[in-house]
Amino acid sequence: MQTIIEPFKIKSVEPIRMTTRDEREAYLRAAHFNVFTLRAEDVLIDLLTDSGTAAMSAEQWAAMMRGDEAYAGSRSWFRFESAVRDIFGFGHVLPTHQGRAAERLLFSVMCRKGDLVPNNTHFDTTRANVEFTGARAIDLPIPEGRVPAARHPFKGDMDVAALRALIAEHGRERIPLVLLTVTNNSGGGQPVSMANVRAVSSVCREHGIPLYIDACRFAENAFFIKQREPGQGDRPVIDIARELFLSPYTVRNHISSILAKLQIANRTEAAAYAIRSGLVNP
Repeated sequence: MQTIIEPFKIKSVEPIRMTTRDEREAYLRAAHFNVFTLRAEDVLIDLLTDSGTAAMSAEQWAAMMRGDEAYAGSRSWFRFESAVRDIFGFGHVLPTHQGRAAERLLFSVMCRKGDLVPNNTHFDTTRANVEFTGARAIDLPIPEGRVPAARHPFKGDMDVAALRALIAEHGRERIPLVLLTVTNNSGGGQPVSMANVRAVSSVCREHGIPLYIDACRFAENAFFIKQREPGQGDRPVIDIARELFLSPYTVRNHISSILAKLQIANRTEAAAYAIRSGLVNP
């Protein structure tokens, strides 16, 4: 059997308080079995989330010391802005401190009572923020995504046929947006294929419905696409990630770069250039 070791060192130790079964049962009853109202120090093994629970790397600790905490115009901000624009390509970005804050902003604007919001699988805070507006969160995972023992390279995919059926049954006007969570966090962190992203995007464009990507683990999802999806193995992970978030702003930038390299002013001149060069038949 192959021995697998963790390729890192843990640099800090934080003590936890041991509890008895009777104590834990008493804490749960006092919290009315709502784990969000438990005190963290009373929890022996915390499985509520995996967000922010991993040990920090040496580079992360060092970055905390290198960070520029200037009240305005800090180099840390410009480094963050550059990375966000490079990967996501959007002209306008509204940073928030947590995903649940972004959800609250988005759904309070997009949703109203009676709306339906389909997703491959809603995260718990996502569902709560959708349904707080009076809308209903609809999970549309592929059948394999509902069976933990099933083997499938992309169990996080959305059921595209089910999405089409939902739109046909209820009408486009009741669906203000479609969400796609990558990776599918509440589905066990399972990845979503590029083919599925493209198919869902195609359905949304066909019906004029905005598609929003919940990018909880987009980098890992891009890595799984490279490792598992036919035709993606030779692509850099960063290019796969950029395709996930291809925006009109990104498209305009690419077009501008192409026109500049060709030393032409607009698309009309580009078409004429293609005809003169024999690239297309008029």
